[in-house]
Amino acid sequence: MRVHELAKELGVTSKELLAALGTMGVTGKSASSSVPDEMLPRLRASGGKATAGVKPREVLEPPPGPRKPAKARARAAPAAEAVSAPAAPEIAAAELEPARAPVAPAPAVGRRRREARQPEPLPGGPVLQVVRGATPQQIAEKTDRSPAEIVKFLFMAGDMVTATTSLSDESITLVADNLGLSPQIVGVEDEVLAELDEVEVDEAQMVPRPPVVTVMGHVDHGKTKLLDSIRETDVVAGEFGGITQHIGAYQAHVGDREITFIDTPGHEAFTAMRARGARVTDIAVLVVAADDGVMPQTVEALDHAKAAGVPIIVAVNKIDKDEADPNRVRTQMVERGIVPSEWGGDHEFVDVSAKAKQNLDALLETILVVADLEELKGDPSGLARGTVLEAHLDKGRGPVATVLVQRGTLEVGDALVSGTSYCRVRAMFDEHGREVKVAGPAKPVQILGWSHVPESGDDFREADDERDARHIAAEREAKTRAAELVTSGARMSLQDLMRRAERAEIPELNLVVKSDVQGSLGALTDSLLKLPQDEVRINIVHGAAGGITEQDVSLAMASNAIVIGFNVRPDARARELAEKEGVDIRLYRVIYDAIDEVKSALSGMLKPEERESVLGEAEVRQTFRVPRLGVIAGSYVRQGTIRRNGLARLVRDGVVVYEGKVGSLRRFKDDVGEVREGFECGIGLENFSDIKEGDVIEAYQVEEFARSI
Repeated sequence: MRVHELAKELGVTSKELLAALGTMGVTGKSASSSVPDEMLPRLRASGGKATAGVKPREVLEPPPGPRKPAKARARAAPAAEAVSAPAAPEIAAAELEPARAPVAPAPAVGRRRREARQPEPLPGGPVLQVVRGATPQQIAEKTDRSPAEIVKFLFMAGDMVTATTSLSDESITLVADNLGLSPQIVGVEDEVLAELDEVEVDEAQMVPRPPVVTVMGHVDHGKTKLLDSIRETDVVAGEFGGITQHIGAYQAHVGDREITFIDTPGHEAFTAMRARGARVTDIAVLVVAADDGVMPQTVEALDHAKAAGVPIIVAVNKIDKDEADPNRVRTQMVERGIVPSEWGGDHEFVDVSAKAKQNLDALLETILVVADLEELKGDPSGLARGTVLEAHLDKGRGPVATVLVQRGTLEVGDALVSGTSYCRVRAMFDEHGREVKVAGPAKPVQILGWSHVPESGDDFREADDERDARHIAAEREAKTRAAELVTSGARMSLQDLMRRAERAEIPELNLVVKSDVQGSLGALTDSLLKLPQDEVRINIVHGAAGGITEQDVSLAMASNAIVIGFNVRPDARARELAEKEGVDIRLYRVIYDAIDEVKSALSGMLKPEERESVLGEAEVRQTFRVPRLGVIAGSYVRQGTIRRNGLARLVRDGVVVYEGKVGSLRRFKDDVGEVREGFECGIGLENFSDIKEGDVIEAYQVEEFARSI
């Protein structure tokens, strides 16, 4: 067991547990160090407090790899006094076994869990924290039991499992309850974040760092144009449709100081990308067009900035236009709780024009002033940590990730791990494509050398060496697969089967989605899944970053899906196979077009709307019985037209007693196609003879109209 896993189980920090191990004669270097098996019972019994005992063996450490002198001191775990924690109560092994009961026929599967003994967890007792999909072997290690005991108990409770079977949340809770522990089931990502939060900040090593500024706002309000004017570049020209569809991270120089800008897309489909930008930022610049005012995505971006708890600067753009009204923008922002400083509030407003380059210096000075008030600092020593802003698969360079370093210093050759991917940094580049050797806090860089494309928005951290990074990534991937296996392999109830049967009646549109980068892929799939799916459903069979390959087309063939490519192209073999097999490949460069076409396809799958219109009405004045024809209604057409073979209903005293068709229609002895208002006729209803005088025959038609989502 690793130090950080045991520390989480006992409710102490890794630093405290390392100090306790040190007083007990065990040398540990980091939270990833191993804890000797013979020390586990004593540490659990004492809650992480040092106790006297037999001489333990040394902690197993991986062979040291190449180290940089600047980081060698930071990697040594600082000594600290062990902090006492309440002792965990000893649980007898016998408690694992359920209460003995007379031999009886096996209960129904749905009742087995309820009949197993489930004592209440001890109030305020220790917590059993495991990752979703944990196995009996992993639970046994955390509770100092043997896997056989856990398997035996679950077998008695009705679960046929082995020591390596991934358990459902219900099974984990059942075991924890019977051990008198409070279960806490977390996801792999929660465990990763907990590991990252364990590192304590050394105030003595803190130095001033550049502020990280996120530019947010509504689409076409001039966010990217504002950055273009600051950096004197033209990024907008490189974006299809004139909108930014990726997160761009850039550094601008203001005198001898630097400002890191993160440009987030303004289209509503990129909500998740904007949320990631707000999570890593120090200051949010909200761009609002002076001629347009506050718009829906402006409010959405404002909510993200408020949730991140960062200072907000409002840049009122396009003041050079004749219809510009900066005061109206201020009034609208006041209504949402953003009061300008000149009106006695706490938020800075700067009137700018990105096109005319007006007041840009004032905006930059305001950003630096707010940054000085925040006293932003970073620790350049120690292992690097940060966030993956964007990631994609480059055909020539392999997996590439744009990261923002938040702690430590990142250098070429370092080993990193992010989620289930790892890398040894082969090369780093800045926003201009220039090679970078060292990246400190608040520095955005592109990194090459990943095992596979990491997820956008994931945190990354530096490992001791590449082998350690590979080991951590493999552990996370195994846990992720176990959790997915539990979710996909869960037992189905009768209600689940009924819901699946109902779902089968609803038509589905299967899609294979490919995009150039992970962020755009997530934004596109989120937008597609948000479309109304009450009557038709979207099923994304596969989604990934990278070009359209032959395997994607084969998958679309097997699942009868449409391939959607966003800023990517199919290779020659994929195009040839698609033409041969008739697989539809749709390519888009603007997200609006992709969403609109999928919406149109869903609309085409909707059942048409039926609308009924009354054609005519006839009153029955006399009835006749005719051989081989049945009862004929001598009628007078009061309004409209009665047509032969048309739809009709018979109404008696306001109640519909028949719905069908007009079987025969005659004027005197002649068969006619229709009879208009003011004429008499004989009407025979198809397969119906119970016609009486005074009834009303109503002719109508049903028209189908196409519907749209």
